[in-house]
Amino acid sequence: MATIHVKRPELTFAEKLYIPEVVKGLAVTTRQLVKNVFTRKDITTRQYPEEKRPYPDRFRGRHRLMWDDDKNVRCVACMLCSTACPANCIHIVAGDRGDDKVEKYPVSFEIDLLVCIYCGFCEEACPCDAIRMDSGKHPLPSFSRDKQRIRKVQLLEEGDFSIARRGGRGT
Repeated sequence: MATIHVKRPELTFAEKLYIPEVVKGLAVTTRQLVKNVFTRKDITTRQYPEEKRPYPDRFRGRHRLMWDDDKNVRCVACMLCSTACPANCIHIVAGDRGDDKVEKYPVSFEIDLLVCIYCGFCEEACPCDAIRMDSGKHPLPSFSRDKQRIRKVQLLEEGDFSIARRGGRGT
């Protein structure tokens, strides 16, 4: 197999310093700056708090825990939502009520919103209709990581009464 030698053109001193390319880049930046300052054309800035971007129809929203007739959380700490979560952002500590006939309950239920990818698998996996993602609310920004961990109390504040039957498959 024969090798082919390609003759490369020799660069001038100005080309080696990239001066023409830097000047071309500055010209593009200056042209865009002048266009934006004087014509205000093609500017897509939103005045955020007053002018909010509409969410798509498929937007789920922040999580919420539902409660039953007695104002107790519907969650029975079965851990299916935390098992189904691909981001591993749901942490549940189960508690026993002391009676074998009564289901368990979550002592603590915490979701790390900074890790959550809002896929909805937790909602699909829950057999008790205890967790939903239909609030339509966007998680608010904060300067603290701890404020992005929502706990059982905050989830229940967002929640509502659910009339769905527990058990899922007609039990």
